[in-house]
Amino acid sequence: MCQSANKQTVKEEGIYGVLPYIAQKILCGYQYTKAADIYSFGIIIMNEFLSKEIPFNDIPHDVLLLIEFLNIKYVTTISKDVPKLLADLIIKCWDAEIENRTVHKT
Repeated sequence: MCQSANKQTVKEEGIYGVLPYIAQKILCGYQYTKAADIYSFGIIIMNEFLSKEIPFNDIPHDVLLLIEFLNIKYVTTISKDVPKLLADLIIKCWDAEIENRTVHKT
């Protein structure tokens, strides 16, 4: 999300970003892709714009959150106040299967 989608970069090692916004597959060693950015976008929509809460605020942002992420079963919840159309978009952004995430074609 911080560079052109067409720009190719190679990072020697490490994971960069803020843990609650990083796609779980990245933490499992997958490469950054548009699908990873789409996951992060879903987190931003839900938490920054709609709920105005910190993502995964029910778990300390430490090793415990990392362990929960690596289980790939834990997903933050969507408020019942969110309109269905937006909730469906967010759920699609968070899909554990990368190929199921919404990808904007340019």
